[in-house]
Amino acid sequence: MNSNKKVIAWTAFALYLLCAFMIRAESPAVASSAVSAAEPADQMPHGSKARADSPYSGGSNFGVPRFELFLGYSYVRAVPALADGNRLVWLNGGSTSVAFNVNRYLGLVGDFGAYTNSQVRFTGAYTSTVDVDNPNVAVLSYLFGPRLSFRHHDRLTPFAQALFGGVRANQISLKGCTSNCTILPVQDSFAMTAGGGLDLRVNHHIAIRVIQAEYLMTRFTSYTTGSAGTQNDMRLSAGIVFRFGGKRHESQQPPVTYACFVNPAAVYAGTTIAVSGSAIYLDPAKTAVYTWSADGGTVTGNSSIASIDTSNVAPGTYTLKGHVSESARPSENADCTATYVVKAFEPPTVSCSANPSMVLSGNSSEISAIGISPQNRPLTYSFSSTSGSVSGSGSRATLSTVGQPTGPIAVTCNVADDKGQTASGTTSVTVTVPIPAPRPTTSALCSVSFERDASRPARVDNEAKACLDQIALNLQQASNANLVLVGNAANNENGGQKLAAQRAVNTKAYLVGERGIDSSRIAVYTGSQDGKIVSTTLVPANATFDATGDTPVR
Repeated sequence: MNSNKKVIAWTAFALYLLCAFMIRAESPAVASSAVSAAEPADQMPHGSKARADSPYSGGSNFGVPRFELFLGYSYVRAVPALADGNRLVWLNGGSTSVAFNVNRYLGLVGDFGAYTNSQVRFTGAYTSTVDVDNPNVAVLSYLFGPRLSFRHHDRLTPFAQALFGGVRANQISLKGCTSNCTILPVQDSFAMTAGGGLDLRVNHHIAIRVIQAEYLMTRFTSYTTGSAGTQNDMRLSAGIVFRFGGKRHESQQPPVTYACFVNPAAVYAGTTIAVSGSAIYLDPAKTAVYTWSADGGTVTGNSSIASIDTSNVAPGTYTLKGHVSESARPSENADCTATYVVKAFEPPTVSCSANPSMVLSGNSSEISAIGISPQNRPLTYSFSSTSGSVSGSGSRATLSTVGQPTGPIAVTCNVADDKGQTASGTTSVTVTVPIPAPRPTTSALCSVSFERDASRPARVDNEAKACLDQIALNLQQASNANLVLVGNAANNENGGQKLAAQRAVNTKAYLVGERGIDSSRIAVYTGSQDGKIVSTTLVPANATFDATGDTPVR
């Protein structure tokens, strides 16, 4: 109970503060400051258009009815679930309200309703929903409180309200009952509503209340518990609103003021500029006529919205002029101006690169140009060079160096936009001659020794075979290489020249017979080295063996 009182008290206090603020906003001092006569028209905010078409613009009460009488249908339903003592289970009926509008925002409302039950729901030992017989009014409501209306549009008026008062529930009887038919006696309860609605204006005297939706709270005593509790319901209404009084004479309408805007305010030639006008204090009952002109470009449009075509307009500052008229009266005509700038196009830029930047004489290099137009204008590319020949299309070309001597070649990348503005960039390609590849060289392999067998001084023993096996592997891996064997003898060895030749021949025989080396790849010589050895030399393709001092073995 205490919490409900606090909610009601805080709601009433908040409404009081809001109403005081709205009344203050309607005072002449505040209203006059809303639109200052000294404020230039072209400095007005874009949001002024919302007030320009409204009869309630500028803070005045023009067009606000003094009284509003609502007649309509209402539907009441318990939500979200039944509470103890709730007698408003399912009601249908009519409601009416009378509102006195203090100003365009604040109104004082008296609301009255009459409803008939169609169902009653029991809880406890007998839980059911039954039809009731109540041809007379089952529930009467009487509520009073403030209403806040938001009159910023000439056709639609949303509102919010909080009402306080009471509900009287009459006696309820069972349908078709013959004795002891009264199930609920007469009962009174505190009631309050909080919600809002939307009115659609037909003309100055009539509006349609499209919807009015409210939370409804009651404090009926539960006959089950014997104590009062809070019941939550909703009320939906719709109907007709009759409007009386209020200012509606043309003599009370303030003079029309007009502001116009361009977006964007600075463009390049060819860009379309959006134009809009915002008029205040127009009479919604009349048709406004808009005209536009400009000293740069072509204006298209005959409403509060237009556009400027700046094609072929020279760079400079220009002025848009707008005019709005509702009649021949000076107070119903207004002018506005706004300036805009057409900017000069910026020239393009280009970067130039070569890949590769160093080529052999006769080879080619790919030339790439990257052009940028600050205004995204179409670009055309061309190329030139100090020597050689360059050809290509688009942003890529090829430099040919056929017949060119060594040295740098300068390449120029050119770009032009459709406005005739150009830019250039350069790169360099260096022409070189081929460097001859180094000739291959011979390499000495392991030497075959014949020192160990004095009785057979030309025999290839096992240690020698290990060396020759490695040599055979080298020849197999280097299939285009040859081998040179040079047999030698000791200086004091009898028949040394013959032994030297025999040692070389036996070495070759092992490689050919045992290791499968082609004999044509092995050359045999005798040398003058002091020692019982055969030296081995690997001769790669295109390499030359120096046989100076050696004698071929035939």
